Amino acid sequence: MDVIGIGNADIESYLRSQEQRSLLRFITCGSVDDGKSTLIGRLLYDSKVVFEDQLAALAIDSRRVGTRGGELDFALLVDGLSAEREQGITIDVAYRFFSTDKRHFIVADTPGHEQYTRNMVTGASTADLAVILIDARKGVLTQTRRHSFLVSLLGIRRVIVAINKMDLVDYARPIFAQIEREYKECAARIGLVDVTCIPVSAIYGHNIAVRGDTTPWYEGPTLFEQLESVDVAGLETSRPFRLPVQWVNRSDSAFRGSAGLIVSGTVRVGDPVRVLPSGIDSRVERILVGDQEVEAAVSGQSVTLMLADDVDVSRGDMLVAQDAPPSVADQFEATIVWMHARPLLQGRTYLMKVGTQTVSATVSPIKHKININTLEHVAAKKLELNDIGVCALELSRPVVFEPYRENRDLGGFILVDRLTNTTVGAGLLHFALRRSQNVRWQMLDVDKLARAEQKGQKPCVIWLTGLSGSGKSTIANLLEKRLHALGRHTYLLDGDNVRHGLNKDLGFTEADRVENIRRIAEVSRLMVDAGLIVLVSFISPFRAERRVARELVQTGEFFEVFVDTPLDVAERRDPKGLYKKARRGELKNFTGVDSPYEEPEHPEIRIDTTTQSPEEAADTIFQQLRRAGIVDVE
Repeated sequence: MDVIGIGNADIESYLRSQEQRSLLRFITCGSVDDGKSTLIGRLLYDSKVVFEDQLAALAIDSRRVGTRGGELDFALLVDGLSAEREQGITIDVAYRFFSTDKRHFIVADTPGHEQYTRNMVTGASTADLAVILIDARKGVLTQTRRHSFLVSLLGIRRVIVAINKMDLVDYARPIFAQIEREYKECAARIGLVDVTCIPVSAIYGHNIAVRGDTTPWYEGPTLFEQLESVDVAGLETSRPFRLPVQWVNRSDSAFRGSAGLIVSGTVRVGDPVRVLPSGIDSRVERILVGDQEVEAAVSGQSVTLMLADDVDVSRGDMLVAQDAPPSVADQFEATIVWMHARPLLQGRTYLMKVGTQTVSATVSPIKHKININTLEHVAAKKLELNDIGVCALELSRPVVFEPYRENRDLGGFILVDRLTNTTVGAGLLHFALRRSQNVRWQMLDVDKLARAEQKGQKPCVIWLTGLSGSGKSTIANLLEKRLHALGRHTYLLDGDNVRHGLNKDLGFTEADRVENIRRIAEVSRLMVDAGLIVLVSFISPFRAERRVARELVQTGEFFEVFVDTPLDVAERRDPKGLYKKARRGELKNFTGVDSPYEEPEHPEIRIDTTTQSPEEAADTIFQQLRRAGIVDVE
């Protein structure tokens, strides 16, 4: 049956042509009030994807909260948050889909404000192209440079510069030429060479979908023409096969499939593959796309692979082409874009998610941060919100990776705060450090178990934490004397004593405190490996570092002792006169005064020094060690 004069064959042909249209993902970015949301609203309007009821709602909203005196305000099609409409700015990343006869599009409207740069990074991470807006009245601004640098950093090589609000400068050709020249000079310095500049007026639609008569001197493409014609054919299918395993499908006892999204390459039934990081080889026996069995699958498809051999494959592993495997390493140089108000500190450990792999990552050291305006490398010990820095990362175990410039999926990562699970940074892996490949664990015949058996004890860490003046050192000293009298092999690491030697180069900034505890945690781990009972008496103010210390030893080998003393009590004691100095401003970054102390949330032992004497406190810890089997008394 024909529909409105169009035959079934024509409909089917049309539908097939729609299915075969390519998809372009792009972002819009730039400084505040450059007109990003208005531009996208105009793209949606001109591509005929705005329905009549939406237009009616837009007309009402434009009269109520619009910025054009009641005329249609296309920005309101995109600015969905009430805060955005009230302030006239973009805060979150807004994604919109639209189509033309030649191509499908997904556009991300990213924020212009510097404080929301992290949201811009989110939008750019999956984009093929960037549309960078510049207000013709303002020219190239700092935020324009920042976003352009991030675009280049995140691997986007095709850029359209929409020089907007040309209507406000009378469509002056010299202004356009000056901005084009200045931007291309900036772009060349950061490696952006595929740049097309277009003079536009997003409000009036000039040079968006149609070429108006306002810029007769401009002979280049309209924005739509450029978006439709730019080549975005990826190289993913021509690269070696990579499949990060997201989960293992065990639908029944006879079926074991490794499921995930193919991030590059092609896989066929019978292909030899390798499981990383284990290095076990097998071959592909079956390929399922959904519930359909196929002979081959390509990059971008979600599949389940069944291997010929019963090999150990788990989430976080990777199936790769056997003849072209990626690298495996645990130490890297990486660029990090910091996204949190609390700074990134050298020596602090975060969770790192790369692909389907999750590991602990320690920042050591921060090599430099980048001045966005000059591109200079600036020395730094920490990264503040929106800073971009190059760091060395040490991971808790090896991960499968490829440099970000070769594979976004295997080279891009995020950093997550270990306590709050907040995403605090995004990064790009550049290369594995040489020491990652050249330094190996040396297998020793005498291990921790043998050393502990020789001493007749169970090694552990007893970690006393609390404010200065809480009595940690006194309690630790009494406890060690009691253990020593019973013939136990111990060692006491005291905060002040260690700063005379191992940590004499460290001060008392937050970054130095992090490094101070990191070193002590590593020394404690070595002493536990030597079979000792290790007593640690440090303020250790931050939960994150105490958690890292706990995770360096086995379960049951770490006892956190919170020596709980109220600040006013500790300050009255003040045996070293430190609180008085801190109150007079002579001692900066003093815990409890102008530097925070994060109390333990779930310590194994809590000591209330307002009700217990040091002797009673030491006995409380001793009895807990007895119950845990650390100390046996005949």
